[in-house]
Amino acid sequence: MITSVWKSIRSGQIDPVYLIVGTESYFIEKTLDLLKDKLTAGGELELSFFDLDEMPVEHVIDEADTIPFFSDRKLIIARNASFLKAAERGKEKINHDIKVLETWLEHPPSSSVTIFVAPYEKLDERKKVTKLMKQHTVLIEAKSLQANDLETWLMHEAKNFGKSIQLKAAQRLMEMAGTNLTQLSSEIEKMSLYLGENDEEITVDLVEQMTARTLEQDAFKMLQSYLDGNVSGALSVYYDLLRQKEEPVALTALLASQIRFMIQVYYLQKKGYHAQQISKQLKAHPYRVKLLVEKRQQISEKRLLQVLGDLADIDLQLKTLNGNRERILEFFLMKRARQTKQ
Repeated sequence: MITSVWKSIRSGQIDPVYLIVGTESYFIEKTLDLLKDKLTAGGELELSFFDLDEMPVEHVIDEADTIPFFSDRKLIIARNASFLKAAERGKEKINHDIKVLETWLEHPPSSSVTIFVAPYEKLDERKKVTKLMKQHTVLIEAKSLQANDLETWLMHEAKNFGKSIQLKAAQRLMEMAGTNLTQLSSEIEKMSLYLGENDEEITVDLVEQMTARTLEQDAFKMLQSYLDGNVSGALSVYYDLLRQKEEPVALTALLASQIRFMIQVYYLQKKGYHAQQISKQLKAHPYRVKLLVEKRQQISEKRLLQVLGDLADIDLQLKTLNGNRERILEFFLMKRARQTKQ
């Protein structure tokens, strides 16, 4: 659906009112950029921004009804359309004249393009204004992609830059860069520019060579190597992080956070939840959950709890003992070698 809307915008078929619903910022910002670029192509663009948490919707309508001075059509971006979701008693900041909006939606002016952004997982479908919004606007769903959809999206994104990407390379890219679509798109663009016009395929080697690693991803790799008994791999990541001036206290906290997340995932899986339900329950990306579910049989909950307890002891030592603090976490990682040999 969203790709068809983008195709229409690129072809110049622009509607007077859009409604963007969802929490995936990449889809929100990409849609706004497409509209800005297309409307700017005809000359100067009159652009107005409104935060509906701070300003009533009537101001948006007044601006939309005002004829533009310098361009054929003006662009109005109204963020945080919270009146479309379930009301939280006592938390409403602004009183919106919803009746005025409902009437306006039936005959919006053609001289303006108004975009309502509702960055929420779901709207209150019982409200009349929500039904009218969906009826009289172009609805764009900015939802987070599932694991398999992410792989397909990466292949499509590479194609947009005239390249292809191996499935294993796409999976490796997500492991290294995370699941933020803006970051992933940036990495694809960077590798495409590096390849130039000659090579067309993004490989695993290229991903590993060029992808910028995040601290969280390095911490996950270090923990996974430790749990797999790959002590040299865990120590290699640890030494690299120390060279980057990362503090052992912060790294210990990250490792403990990863362990707690794993315990939560496995607990819910044990209760019969599938990966998508788990990701929704824990408000985590499905791909991150998928990676852990696939490794479920490799480590017991008892072992995870033991590691979590060890990390709590490490944290206490780091905060109370003097001396070479880097060695404390290093000994913890080396301890796995003795346990593996027993």
